[in-house]
Amino acid sequence: MHTNDPTITIDFEQAISFSRFLQRIINSDPSQKTRLLSNASRPFHKTEMLDFLQRGTSIAMHDEFGLNSILRILRRQVISRLAVRDISGCAELTEVMSTMTDLAEISINYALSHHEKWLSAPEHFGSPKRKGTNQSQQLLVVAMGKLGGRELNVSSDVDLIFAYPEDGETDGKKSISNHEFFARLGRKLIASLNDYTVDGYVFRVDMRLRPHGECSPLAISFDMLKEYFQTQGREWERHAWIKGRVISENTSADDESRLMEQIVKPFVFRKYLDFGAYASMRSLHRQVRKEVERREMHDNIKLGPGGIREIEFITQVFQLIRGGHDVDLCIRPTLDVLQQLQRKQQLPVRTVTELVDAYRFLRKLEHRLQFLDDQQTQTLPGSNEDRELIATSMGFQSYEKFLQQLEVHRMHVSHHFELIFAAPKKSATHDILSNLWQTQPENAAQKEAAASQLSTLGFDEPTKISERVQQFYQSQFYLQLPELSQHKIRMLLPAMIETIVRFPPVETTLERMLKLLEAISSKKSSPASYLTLLLEHPDTLPRVAKLVSISQWASDYLGRHPIVLDELLRHQEPNPLPDWEALKNELASQFNHVNKPKSDVIGWQMDHLRHFQHAQVFRLLATDLEGSLKLETLSDQLTALADLVLETVLMLAWNGLRKRHRNTPRFAIIGYGKLGGKELGYASDLDIVFLFDDDHPDAAETYTKLAHSVNTWLTSQTSAGLLYATDLRLRPNGNSGLWVHSIEAFSQYQHSQAWVWEHQALTRARCAAGDREVAQAFESTRKEILCRQRDLQQLKENILSMREKMRDAHPNQTALFDIKHDRGGIIDVEFIVQFLILGHAHRYPELTGNIGNIALLKLAAQLNLISAENAEKARRAYREFRRTQHRQRLNSDDNLTGTPTTDGSVQALNRVETAQLNDDRLAVIALWNEVFGN
Repeated sequence: MHTNDPTITIDFEQAISFSRFLQRIINSDPSQKTRLLSNASRPFHKTEMLDFLQRGTSIAMHDEFGLNSILRILRRQVISRLAVRDISGCAELTEVMSTMTDLAEISINYALSHHEKWLSAPEHFGSPKRKGTNQSQQLLVVAMGKLGGRELNVSSDVDLIFAYPEDGETDGKKSISNHEFFARLGRKLIASLNDYTVDGYVFRVDMRLRPHGECSPLAISFDMLKEYFQTQGREWERHAWIKGRVISENTSADDESRLMEQIVKPFVFRKYLDFGAYASMRSLHRQVRKEVERREMHDNIKLGPGGIREIEFITQVFQLIRGGHDVDLCIRPTLDVLQQLQRKQQLPVRTVTELVDAYRFLRKLEHRLQFLDDQQTQTLPGSNEDRELIATSMGFQSYEKFLQQLEVHRMHVSHHFELIFAAPKKSATHDILSNLWQTQPENAAQKEAAASQLSTLGFDEPTKISERVQQFYQSQFYLQLPELSQHKIRMLLPAMIETIVRFPPVETTLERMLKLLEAISSKKSSPASYLTLLLEHPDTLPRVAKLVSISQWASDYLGRHPIVLDELLRHQEPNPLPDWEALKNELASQFNHVNKPKSDVIGWQMDHLRHFQHAQVFRLLATDLEGSLKLETLSDQLTALADLVLETVLMLAWNGLRKRHRNTPRFAIIGYGKLGGKELGYASDLDIVFLFDDDHPDAAETYTKLAHSVNTWLTSQTSAGLLYATDLRLRPNGNSGLWVHSIEAFSQYQHSQAWVWEHQALTRARCAAGDREVAQAFESTRKEILCRQRDLQQLKENILSMREKMRDAHPNQTALFDIKHDRGGIIDVEFIVQFLILGHAHRYPELTGNIGNIALLKLAAQLNLISAENAEKARRAYREFRRTQHRQRLNSDDNLTGTPTTDGSVQALNRVETAQLNDDRLAVIALWNEVFGN
């Protein structure tokens, strides 16, 4: 029953001795003891509370006295049973919190419904109406704090805020303004809960969290609340509103959505990653610590060091930073948030384990303290008698042993709090570097001092570095930044200078880092947030500097999508490969989450999917640049990501169609080219074809709309960027053909109309997403085509003719070797493999397997179609070509999308010195000659 010490057990009757509150109840009415002990074996469920009130309706319905009496009697019964169950170890923490929360919600709604009925009677004030309509409106009771989080403790205040949709007047005999009606209703509700009568009280009510606190009206309209948030809302109020939750049951769903989705959520959760939350939380914590010191509250387990509030601050800072981006964190219970932070690798497993254990222990202790006298206290007792009571009720043999365990938990909390909230430390040279470039560049002494300091740090050409930094500070871009952004850059740049000296070539690294600063500083939608990320997490700077020093493209990618910097903060194993099934489930969970936006859903889904795709690309990029990922593995992973995105987009696009003739589409997306062959690069286009197998009269029209929608989802440029560029020209009849084809029409075209080059393309095709039966039908057609017996001489001529056309379309007038298009390059290898498949698959159908060019060359050698020696050399050459091409593209200034700013930029990416790959080129030519002749 008590995990702390198995020698201590407490039965129901003994539990009473640990609560003077229970003893007073029993002393006033001894019969209560028998009833209490007989019922203590079962929780006090919500249904039992409602049944109790239902039986007492005849008393409560007549006047406030009867209403207040029955609520207090219910409260006494619930607390009494809960105290016995908790102290005896029968009730888990979740039961205690949920029971108290249920009691509060039921009491509030029961009192609210009676007072609303009495006040809105026609002979009294009548119902509050909306302007211009005859529609009634209700008071929205918003629970804050622990009630909002369904974490209420046993002697807690309830923090409430009263809101109503809009101003107007009531329609009764004594008509008053809606504002006055709801204020009166609020005062009546508070009195029914808060006033102390002969039967006690229900809950103390705290209304100070409303805008302007005690100086403001008791009830506020939605417009007033919205204007307040937009013009005067303070940071601490964002923290408070995280747990805000409408608990009034008679509320219109539209009104609740309007309040929480359109007014509260944009105030609490920013659309960008709000790393400024660290500073505001530090400020709030300093205020709490100052108050603790002033009032000597070190023994307070809520507000004191290592207390409950610090655990809540930890969860809330992550929610404020990421809640606008991740609906999983738009939740209220502290323990649930901690589990999400562990699952999302924002906190290490050990950290979460220790925080959860501490939270459970401290909340359990909080309840033991409050059960003593039914007082709202979180302070350890001063008397020896009470200390022994608390220690024993917590399962310890002595107060000293109890204190030892308490201290362990508080030390854990303080340790993790300090790690998370510690202000970044400056290096010894930070201030010196900060002051080096604050004067005009013509100051010779300043120039000399800067160069000297940079030389000390290890820069070989300090003058060049100093001049470039000074140039940045004098640039029009920097001078036009808001003062906040300028300040953050001045704080960040010294640490950046100290970092880049470790990542040569330092001039290149500096230039790329400065460009990155420009890119992330100019994001208007997220003012200075990513600068703050780098300031708050200086350990990320070396990782960023290393990435940009290795790859120009990585630097550009970070500039375009700075939100992926957040991926560097995850606590995970080094360079793990993605778990695509888990990520698929995670994505589906986000799209179906109860907290997803209720308006502009498609826009949110598009942005969220883009953020997801960019994050996965960046994870793979970081792993790749660490040198721990083979190119073939990288391509497999990028292809798996594309498949997942296509499957998700297909589902979203189908659900978005207004007219659908079936629940799931009999539709498939066929991948060709690099997507089909699983050789995708970081920014490859997707060559796709849309097929269906459905005889419904509306099928062609519906699937055409679906195909257009899928393409729009993929190619739309939103504020979050692009998913993929697509190429649909490989469909039957190319650009002049239909967007979608039935399996029957596709098969007929391939059998009777397709060109040889289209059959060549089919060698790398596969179903990337969609219906399994359609995929099987496509694969059956594909194999039929590829296994057709062909005249080898005619096939050779057709393929050689196509190869010559391609070479003519990509002339190389330089002395360099074009890895892709020149003789002995990548395309020659691909054409060799395609010829072997089309020419011999009728005898060896295993050649139709989608196993990639390297594996197919090996298989062809095993089948004695080509020599093993030439095959192995060509395999090595093909692998090296792809590696070289990959490295060159990573260090290019091009965006790698295939749409360069100049005609020759993509070709230039494929070209190297001829001698560099000469042996590999000759190996491919040798195999070409073996297969096709000279």
